[in-house]
Amino acid sequence: MILTETLFGLNINVIIIIMLVLIVVLFVMLAYVIKQLLFISRKYYTLTSGKTAGDLEGMMLARFKEMDRIKSRFKRYSRDHKGFKGHLDSCYNKLGLVKYDAFDSMAGELSFSLALLNDENSGFVLSTMHSKQGCFSYAKEIIKGESFIALSSEEKEAIRKARTIEEEIEKMKDEPDEEDLM
Repeated sequence: MILTETLFGLNINVIIIIMLVLIVVLFVMLAYVIKQLLFISRKYYTLTSGKTAGDLEGMMLARFKEMDRIKSRFKRYSRDHKGFKGHLDSCYNKLGLVKYDAFDSMAGELSFSLALLNDENSGFVLSTMHSKQGCFSYAKEIIKGESFIALSSEEKEAIRKARTIEEEIEKMKDEPDEEDLM
């Protein structure tokens, strides 16, 4: 039976077809929403299985307290680190040593110059000269890599070695070991 009546200026058959298409679209959308709801329900069940809502809340509060403790520790460690760094900057961490024969009559390189410097290349040079008559030691202050007292060539070499020790360490790291070559 084909209806030829019109409603709102449209044929009734066209209105029925449009309504059937809309019903099918609504059922598809309903199926999709149900599928999503089941997926979320499974996730929620997995999250809360074996736990009561109070337990879950307690776990979350415990984690927040733990994060607060970690944050306060981090602040304390950061403050301590700044203090330690200030102390380390003034420590002697560069070393240069030159051994030599101070006098022609002596052999065995018993004399030496030792430079100890901090990060700003300030510190001192200790020179000890060994002879048959005795041992003589001298200390000279170094400020930013310079001395106000005349330096011997050995003392200058010890300072140069101390200032370039990081470069020498880097070179040693880059060189292959004998074991690596074999």
